[in-house]
Amino acid sequence: MTNDTRNQKLEKPQSVTPYTPNEDEEYMNETQREHFRQILTDWKQALMEEVDRTMTHMQDEAANFPDPTDRATQESEFSLELRTRDRERKLIRKIDEAISRVDRDEYGFCDTCGTEIGIRRLEARPTATLCVDCKSLDEIRERQLGQ
Repeated sequence: MTNDTRNQKLEKPQSVTPYTPNEDEEYMNETQREHFRQILTDWKQALMEEVDRTMTHMQDEAANFPDPTDRATQESEFSLELRTRDRERKLIRKIDEAISRVDRDEYGFCDTCGTEIGIRRLEARPTATLCVDCKSLDEIRERQLGQ
């Protein structure tokens, strides 16, 4: 699996039809929450399937190669896969938190200032917890602190 393929798994599924709100539609109504719950659930399912494939692959491919170079190559590949799975595990936790926010009717609002995050931003990053302005300030602070 190439690095591009691995990184694509960390991206939300692209098969989702963008939500088009009506002019008089209330922000984060039940229809919108269900739309995002579906996006998050599908994304989590895809990540979980990838975890299962990795486990099967590692079990099937595990071999004790007599050649140290072959053994090192295999360990390096497994290490990379495990790092990717660890990133996905953290992402699954964020997805679960987002689903929980949907269930509590808190989804779609900035954790810092309480304003609407926006449907387009949430479709681009369904686990977003900050509006664009607060996220920008957060990134500036990170750069200044060198984190």
